[in-house]
Amino acid sequence: MRPWLRSAVWSAAVAALLAVVIVVSAAIGPVRIPPETVVKSVLDALAVPAGIEANAGGVGPLPLPGVGPLTLPGLDLAFASPFAFPVDSVHQRIVVGVRLPRILLGALVGFALAAAGTVMQGFFRNPMADPSIIGVSSGAAVGAVAFIVFPLAFSATVAVPLLGPVDVALSRGAGTSLAAFAGALVAAFGVYAIATRHGRTPVATLLLAGVAVQTFLGAVVSYLQLQAGESLRQVVAWLMGHLSGAAWSEVAITAVVVPPLFFVLLAYARDLNVLLLGEEEARGLGIAVERTKRVLLAASALVTAAGVAFAGVIGFVGLIVPHMLRLVVGPDHRVLLPTAALAGGTFLVAADTVARSGAAEYPVGIVTAAVGAPFFVYLLVTREVTEL
Repeated sequence: MRPWLRSAVWSAAVAALLAVVIVVSAAIGPVRIPPETVVKSVLDALAVPAGIEANAGGVGPLPLPGVGPLTLPGLDLAFASPFAFPVDSVHQRIVVGVRLPRILLGALVGFALAAAGTVMQGFFRNPMADPSIIGVSSGAAVGAVAFIVFPLAFSATVAVPLLGPVDVALSRGAGTSLAAFAGALVAAFGVYAIATRHGRTPVATLLLAGVAVQTFLGAVVSYLQLQAGESLRQVVAWLMGHLSGAAWSEVAITAVVVPPLFFVLLAYARDLNVLLLGEEEARGLGIAVERTKRVLLAASALVTAAGVAFAGVIGFVGLIVPHMLRLVVGPDHRVLLPTAALAGGTFLVAADTVARSGAAEYPVGIVTAAVGAPFFVYLLVTREVTEL
């Protein structure tokens, strides 16, 4: 079977499993909702453009030379739902307004972490690698914890053409996410800059630079925790990883960032396969090795940063999921990358369902660590981990 056909078959199978897990997860909670009601609620919430309507707002008046003030009519898209299933309004609000944003954010974050982990394991030719190996998680932790401990209030009025003055403010949650995203990128590209000499980035040097930067940033996080005071609880909760309180705006931002970066990684899947043979062999086969490494590192750092910005540090997803899927579908990244990414989303949604289903809700990072740490030990004891 051709690789892309195998990829489509495996991806369809894992995507179907992800859909089932999403429905089951949305049905579980303090208020139990039948799975068929979940499906109906989601379908009722779907809306498609049905036309254009004028509103009373408009834009203007705009001063036009020789014409005078001109007011443009306001236009809005009208949406209509193709479904109208009879669903209890309370169940509808619980599913669509509370549970579904959290579940979809978990699916996107797991998707991002597993995709980056797959690339990192192939890049370093080591199944023990994960996205944090280039300092992304540590950098995100420093950025987020620093903002929690020393919050900055930002508000301004910006003049927007055609709209006039617009008030802009940075909330605490948005500031934490933005600081985490920025910290992740600074750390990742800092590791790359340290390891690069004369236009070349040796993999071994990159690995050692990542370890050194992670260690230093871990010390920074520890110092910030000492300075946290009353905000220590928030710091610990963020460092453990969380999906509680997810909003549709966070889902939308993550959905805009993660899929395009994933397709960049997927476009380099064949080159990543060739890199498994070694850099010299890859050059002999016509691969632009340094450019490929730069693209893979940049895209992996960005997709990981997008994942941890809203969810905090969630460990082991990028480690155990790619490795388990490699045992099932093989090492061909054209098949492995999309399958592992979808499986990562499935795993994190399932883990978060377990985390919030007990008498008390726990950070999802505890569940992923509880599953991942024993698997990590299993790899150390039973398998050769120096290369793929």
